[in-house]
Parts: sequence; structure tokens; C-alpha cells
Amino acid sequence: MPKPTKRILSGVQPTGNLHLGNYLGALRNWVRLQAEYECFYCLVDLHAITVQQDAAALRASTRDGAAMLLAMGVDPSKSVLFVQSNVPAHAELGWIFNCVARIGWLNRMTQFKEKAGKKKENATVGLYVYPTLMAADILVYLATHVPVGDDQRQHLELCRDIAQSFNSQCGVEYFPLPEALILGEATRVMSLRDGQKKMSKSDESDYTRINMSDSPDLIAQKIRKARTDPEPLPGDPKGLESRPEAKNLVGIFAALADRAPADVLKDYGGAQFSKFKEDLAELAIAKVGPITTEMRRLQGDPGHVERVLHEGAERARAVADPIVRDVKEIVGFLRA
Repeated sequence: MPKPTKRILSGVQPTGNLHLGNYLGALRNWVRLQAEYECFYCLVDLHAITVQQDAAALRASTRDGAAMLLAMGVDPSKSVLFVQSNVPAHAELGWIFNCVARIGWLNRMTQFKEKAGKKKENATVGLYVYPTLMAADILVYLATHVPVGDDQRQHLELCRDIAQSFNSQCGVEYFPLPEALILGEATRVMSLRDGQKKMSKSDESDYTRINMSDSPDLIAQKIRKARTDPEPLPGDPKGLESRPEAKNLVGIFAALADRAPADVLKDYGGAQFSKFKEDLAELAIAKVGPITTEMRRLQGDPGHVERVLHEGAERARAVADPIVRDVKEIVGFLRA
């Protein structure tokens, strides 16, 4: 099988509302990458069930997540869009990688510690081995590049370790060592209420984030209420170093406008936050509004969304299944 040279795999959990941090940190780049890479994008429902889910809600949020990705510009004629559980090769390769990865490697994964917290003895085994399934998600397509935020770098390093270990143990050069793609000005968007905490859909307060489904009035209200400080905006980025909330809002503006923070501050240096927030709200509404409108249209046509996902799963299986067959041959499984 010829090895790809520019193939991307990326996934997003289908639980809860996607928010502006998801969009600016990752999903907007999914759309841009379609022009240059062969892209596989999935809704990772196998990862979602590492914590308990309501079955009906999971199905609904998976469809809604797909509608949102399509509304953002993921194009099924350019990319493969599918649901993770519809491609069994992910789980098959995930088990094989469980037998390659080492306990010590997984013990170093900071995201498990953050998600499990003080209740790690009650966490599922699935949550613990989440990173090995993530490695399988990537390598089951022999992906060469992975767009990641700063908080996912450790998982990608583990994926590279697993690929290298598999190749070494089996005496092959089968799996590539995928490279990280860090893109855009706002790869890490922070909470609107705490500039040192990442924007998250799990935060109790809805005012910590801008959901991609929010109305224009709600977006404006959330930005007006966003935490700032009493000082005017500085004239250059150095003046933001000890002002996390100000830095976050400037970073969001820069990312939405496709400008550097320094350029934004040239326009707003010395200005009060009241004027800056007005302009930021106007910009956010202009960018998010059309996506929300298209998402709602697609939610009204679930048959179309499901057809896209069905066709995407067929295309994904056509690539992943032969790779898993190769891996089974390499590790010594008998053919069925």
C-alpha cells in the first residue's frame, strides 16, 4: 500500500455545545487544511463514553456536532467526515496499541489526572487508556500530520512513541511518526470569566464561553460581561503579560479578524474596554452568526446529515480496514 505524505486525522467529541474556543483553536483550521491535505475528520463517540452518557442525548449531539462541522465549512467532497464508532478498525487497533503502550507512559498523561481528579480510583479504564485509542485514531489512517492545541501535544508524543515502539518490536517501518500542526493566533482560548482557565463546555457558568449556537444578543451580552481590568488597553503585546483577561480578549479579536495581536493593539492602544468590547461583539456576531444559521438549517434536515456520515464511514473503512489487516499480519494473527 502506498504511504500518504500529507494526510490529516483530527476528531472532536460530540458532547455538548461546541464553543468559540473549539472553533478558533481547531475547527476553523479543519476547513483551511482541506485545500492542502487529505483530511479525515471524526466525531469521537468512543472517547465520549469514557464517562457516562445518556444514549438518546449522545445520538442527538453526534448529529448536531456533524451539522455544526458542515456549517463551519467541512466539505464532504474534500474531506472524509464520519463517526468514530462506525469504523471498527479504531477499536481493533486501539487494543493492539494497549499491548504496545507502557503503564509508565500512561501514568505521565496529565489530562487523565485533570479529568479524573481526586476520584481516579472510580474513573473508567477507558478514560485511562484514552490516549492509546487516540493514537489508533491517528495511525489507523497512517496520518502524517495532526492539528493540535497546546494541551494535546503530550498525546501526540505518546502516539509517536507507540508508532516507534510498534515498528521496533515488530521489525518493520510501517507506521509514520505524525507531526503536530499548531495553527492560528488563538490556539488556546481562555474563559471569559478567568483568563488563566481554558474556555470549556464543562464549566458550570454559560457566561464563561461563547457557544457556536448562541444568538447575536447573547454573544453581545457575554462579551459585555467578560471580565477585564480597569486599565486601558496597552499599545503593544508586552503590556498584556500580567493581564490575562485583557490578553484573552485581544487574542480572540485577533483570531476572529485574522490579524496579529500587535496589529489589533495599534488600533486600540489607550482605548477603554467599553469601546473594544463593542467592536469585539460586532466582529464575533459577524463570524459566528452565519455558521449558527447554517447549522440550524442542517439540524432541520437530519437525513442529509446522516447520509453524509454514512458515506464518510464507508470511505473511512475503505482506508482503515486494509491497514488493520496489515497490522494483524505483522503481529501474527491468523487470517479469518
